[in-house]
Amino acid sequence: SKDSRITVWHIGMFSAFLQLWHKNRFNNPVQITRRKVLELSKIGNNVTYHKCIRELEMFGYINYAPSYNPKTGSSIFLKTMVTLKL
Repeated sequence: SKDSRITVWHIGMFSAFLQLWHKNRFNNPVQITRRKVLELSKIGNNVTYHKCIRELEMFGYINYAPSYNPKTGSSIFLKTMVTLKL
């Protein structure tokens, strides 16, 4: 709530990441696919997806390692609250 840069789209995407992280038993990195993140976050287009993921990384909430192979998902590393120092 203290980060004025964060929008509802960032929150939706981060919530999707948290769901996938939970499914991965809280282990990093988490394998993601654009289709699954769009579905979970309720984001409706690829432009917003790419903008939000880039900004979440730039803001320091995640580390993102894209995969250009359609058969393997990209990887994200969720930073813990200790790492974020909120």
